[in-house]
Amino acid sequence: MSDISKLPPAEKPQVRLGFLRLTDSAPLVMAEELGFYAKYGLDVLLQREVSWANVRDKLVTGDLDAAQLLAPLPLATSLGVGGMRAELITGLALSLNGNAITLGQPLAAEIKARGGDAQKSAASTAKAFGQYIGEGKREITLATAHSFSCHTLLLRRWLRAGGIDPERDLHIIVLPPEQMVDSLARGIIDGFCVGEPWNSIAVQYGIGAVQATGYQIWNNGVEKVLGVTESWHQHHPGTHLRLRLALMEACSWLADHNNREHTATILSDKRYLDLPEDKLRPSLCGQFCFAKGETAAELPHFHVFGRFQAGFPWRSDGELLLREIGDLLGRTFAKEDTRSLVQRCFRTDLYREAARHLALPCPNQDYKPPGEHSRVWEIEPGIELGPDAMLAR
Repeated sequence: MSDISKLPPAEKPQVRLGFLRLTDSAPLVMAEELGFYAKYGLDVLLQREVSWANVRDKLVTGDLDAAQLLAPLPLATSLGVGGMRAELITGLALSLNGNAITLGQPLAAEIKARGGDAQKSAASTAKAFGQYIGEGKREITLATAHSFSCHTLLLRRWLRAGGIDPERDLHIIVLPPEQMVDSLARGIIDGFCVGEPWNSIAVQYGIGAVQATGYQIWNNGVEKVLGVTESWHQHHPGTHLRLRLALMEACSWLADHNNREHTATILSDKRYLDLPEDKLRPSLCGQFCFAKGETAAELPHFHVFGRFQAGFPWRSDGELLLREIGDLLGRTFAKEDTRSLVQRCFRTDLYREAARHLALPCPNQDYKPPGEHSRVWEIEPGIELGPDAMLAR
């Protein structure tokens, strides 16, 4: 483990760290509860925000020092798309997976009647949804948590797997995660793609049924990252390093599933998610229910925090996300521009710096072949990665 006496000093021991009311905020919360921030000489104020746009804006304006961010946001914000431009970087991925696509009960029943079975495959529900859309019975509105998010990318990939054109065949709007369930119940939207626990809440209330998990669409896809501005990092490299070390220790602790029940209890506290434990356990503990009354499926990797080199900010993932952002914008980025932007935003050097202090193994390369493996595999001796096969569009 890290010899704290050899670390550079924290230029700013007090850190304002933003997060959303999501189950995969667990590393940020548990680093506080387990004393990891204090271990590295940091006094961290966890600041709960209501939307990803709010988090990004506060990070850029300096109201937050660092934040849990959607993985595509450092790229999108550095490009200046989505309403604000600033150089954002990440030296640590916080989690893989964690999302699902949920449709309201009436629509879910139509999909089931057409042979869609979410536990069997995401492709079957996508195909059944495509059949329903093709019948043109009514207009459909779906929601995601941010235009430039993995939720949007996963939803569009799932729709296209069913032969649905996301631009023409339905409407996709943006809502804050904690407004999803209420909007579905009131009929404002017909479904959503969002992180947990909001899918499980819709299922438990009988409002909706899950049609696909993020894991089914992109196995072990990067989801949340630790984000800071490039300027903040330049002025506070010691603080940033200590923050990454604390969070990496929390992610390693969360990799042990024996710790997940306790985590659900902690997350339920009013200071954090302020939600009942039974809403947090399904995805966190790997007993995930697709629809009310159905037997829970065993999905131990619904959330991945420490396994499979989950913290490494792969530049190949960054390039994949940037291509998807370009698809949303109707733009194609030159290869040189793509590589340059990803290298600025996805700082593998910062991850390796922290990994050395913690004596953790990490890859020697920055790129991996994404979407090609259906089983656990080794990219280098001793460097094990999880399945990463993607649903065909």
